[in-house]
Formats: sequence, structure tokens, C-alpha cells
Amino acid sequence: MGSAGGDRRNIEGSLSEIDAYTRIHVIKKIEMGEPLFVIKIGGNIIDDESSLSSFLTSFAEIEGNKILVHGGGKLATRVAEAMGIAQQMIDGRRITDAETLKVVTMVYAGYINKNIVATLQSENCDAAGFSGADGNLILSHKRGADKNIGDGAEYGFVGDVDKVNVRFVKQLLETGIRPVVSPVTHDGKGQLLNTNADTIAQEIATALSDSYDVSLIYCFEKRGVLRNAEDDASVIENMDFTYFEQLTQNNVISAGMIPKLKNAFAALHAGVQHISIGHAKDIRMMVEHKAGTQIRS
Repeated sequence: MGSAGGDRRNIEGSLSEIDAYTRIHVIKKIEMGEPLFVIKIGGNIIDDESSLSSFLTSFAEIEGNKILVHGGGKLATRVAEAMGIAQQMIDGRRITDAETLKVVTMVYAGYINKNIVATLQSENCDAAGFSGADGNLILSHKRGADKNIGDGAEYGFVGDVDKVNVRFVKQLLETGIRPVVSPVTHDGKGQLLNTNADTIAQEIATALSDSYDVSLIYCFEKRGVLRNAEDDASVIENMDFTYFEQLTQNNVISAGMIPKLKNAFAALHAGVQHISIGHAKDIRMMVEHKAGTQIRS
């Protein structure tokens, strides 16, 4: 039978071990930061009311800090055509002239953004919609001429991101707001700019990676990056940059997927630890890194 003094020493030793264990995990949490999911939804999901609604229900159920970035789908093109505004494409890329910019702003930062916010509110997710101009959220500059398209053609009012307002985003998250970000930014001089949503998601994830343990997730209508674009079962589960270059050189990856992957690797190289690409309906598995294509270093 042990003495009272021995029992006390055992208890104190156990408490010391528990305290040490707790301290280690508190330190790790501080070092890593709170989890933050930056999720981009795009592709045909935006144009399919049922698919989008299902995705938003799943998004609302994700616990913790989260930001949703959305693309524009095909609605802007349909609205522009209905208004008699010609849509110019060069090598598959939209040229955003002044009239098209008006349509893009109305559709992306207006109808689509507010429809997403309203749906999330109906799911008890306290969302608020933003363009890059709201709260000076995203500052961009107008992209110049590109010698690689057409005859040194310009993209028009298209923006490349310069800065994300980290302080403003953190304030929103700390008050429980779930930002929903449209692909419209500004240059700080009064000019709105049409900006690639994949790039916006990457820039937000990168900018916040010093403050949070960020997961960047790209959701669309495919289960991940495919070896064969016609075979949904041909998902590449893991991809590093060397493998990406190899598949690109061999024309295995579809042209439309290459910009998304370039953004994914840009985020990885800038310090974002968790990056996934996959189907919108798999979002709950993707936040646990159990579905889609995982981007690795």
C-alpha cells in the first residue's frame, strides 16, 4: 500500500505531464494558426442552380473560418448578348471592354454574389458579399498588352492582383462573417477590373497564410485533375510541380486546367500548406484532404 506522500507525488507528476502536453498543443496551435478554408467555386456549378444550391448547403456546414470565392459562369455572356454587346475572344480569352465590364460587374458582383449570399443566409451561414472594391478588399492593376495573344492585344479592363486587405478580412472573420468574394477588383483610382477568380482565391489564401493554417480548395464539376479529360475515374490523386510540368509537356492536362494549377503551385510556393482540386459535391471530404487532387511540394 503506497504512502500518502507517494500518492501526492504521482498526482503532481500526472498534472505536470498534462500541463506539458497542453502547453505543447497550445504552442502548436499558436504557431500554425487557426484553420481557414479558402474555397473557390466555379465551372459549370455556377450555372446549375441545383448543383450550386447543394454545394452551398455543404459549404454552410463546414465549421470554423471560411471564405468563398466564386466565378461568373456563362450568365454574363448571355446577358451581354441579350443587350447586343459583342463579346470578343482571343485565343479563348475574353477581352473586357468598357461595356462588357458593366455587364460583368452587374452579373458577378451583383446577381450571382447576392444570390449566393442569400442562399447561405437561408442555411444559417452569416455570409456577406464583396467585390474587391468593398472595404478596399483587393487592389489590382490593369493588365497590359500580351505579345503572346493576337497581335500584342490587350485584355481590356482585366486586373492582376497587387494586394489583399488582410486586416479587413481578419476583422470580418473574427466577427463571424463568412466573406463571399466576386471576381471584380479595383485599382484604387476609381477603376473596376474583371479579375480571374482562381487567382483571387490564390492571392487571398497566400495573404492569410501568415495568420491562419490555410487550406485552398478549388471546386468545379470534375473530381480532380484528370489524366483523361473524358474519364472521370482517371483522377490524379497527388501532384507535385515536376509531375505537373511533365504532364503539361505531354499534353495530358487540358488547357483550361493549366491556369488553375499554376495558381495552386503559386500558393504552395508562397506557403499555403493544403491545396486540393476536385468536385463541388465532394467538398466535405476535400476539407479533410480525402478527395480530389492534392497539390504537393
